[in-house]
Amino acid sequence: MAAGPKPRTPRKKGISSAYVFLTPWMLGLVFITLGPLLASLYLSFTDYDLLSSPNWIGFENYRRMFTEDPRFLKSLAVTFTYVFVSVPLQLALALALALVLNKGIQGLALYRSAFYLPSLIGGSVAVAILWRQIFGGEGLVNELLATFGLEGMPGWISNPQTALGTLIILNVWTFGSPMIIFLAGLRQIPAELYEQGSIDGVGMFGRLRFITLPMLSPIIFFNLVLQVIGSFQAFTPAFVVSGGTGGPVDSTLFYTLYLYERGFINFEMGYASALGAVLLVIIGVLTALNFYASKRWVHYND
Repeated sequence: MAAGPKPRTPRKKGISSAYVFLTPWMLGLVFITLGPLLASLYLSFTDYDLLSSPNWIGFENYRRMFTEDPRFLKSLAVTFTYVFVSVPLQLALALALALVLNKGIQGLALYRSAFYLPSLIGGSVAVAILWRQIFGGEGLVNELLATFGLEGMPGWISNPQTALGTLIILNVWTFGSPMIIFLAGLRQIPAELYEQGSIDGVGMFGRLRFITLPMLSPIIFFNLVLQVIGSFQAFTPAFVVSGGTGGPVDSTLFYTLYLYERGFINFEMGYASALGAVLLVIIGVLTALNFYASKRWVHYND
């Protein structure tokens, strides 16, 4: 008598269910992330204007980028300045406010929501337009300065010396997301560590240096990686505030803005794809360096 099919074990049933639930994510990975990524990599080796078929030119886009394009280097300088100035300031402000809110003040939920709100709307077109009005020639900032006798000040976004600074301030203002993560991390630090520190005579700054920061270092590292990646991809504020031109003397020519200009204004999609590939490498290298350096200052529970 022929034996029937073997019944599936609970483990196999669990694996099958997992694959069913993972299917939408895997389809998204292949068709929304990996597929376009490979297509963009191919286009980076072609001359492609969106209207005709791609023409294979090898490494010509990369050679041109590094040897003949001064605006590429300018966009790199602007973006690196933006990232390495705004991210530390943003994280410092977020941590400082998280330390204050962690004291258990009344109305904590209200403060937490109010401080988180800029992170939700900070990257929107509406806020970028508002920022342009605030730092314009007749904006709120210059009106406030006029009350102190500083009249006739030029527009902050039209001055090459200050235009990038206004965008840095905007990014620092969106501190809500890392602040919430810092606050959650602070709640996980055992209270007995602070009690032991008080017994040993450790002051407020000593507790911050020897207890809070070491115990919070994984959260600091997590926020650092996320904010560095996000800042390199910033586009909307620079596009709206500068009117899509990169500001005066390319002072706000973010890398993503230059990529957009090449691809969708000049119709050099092959060159724009090469710019995208370089940006991917830059973010990957910086993320790898962050992980390598984290071995020296990030402390886990073990």
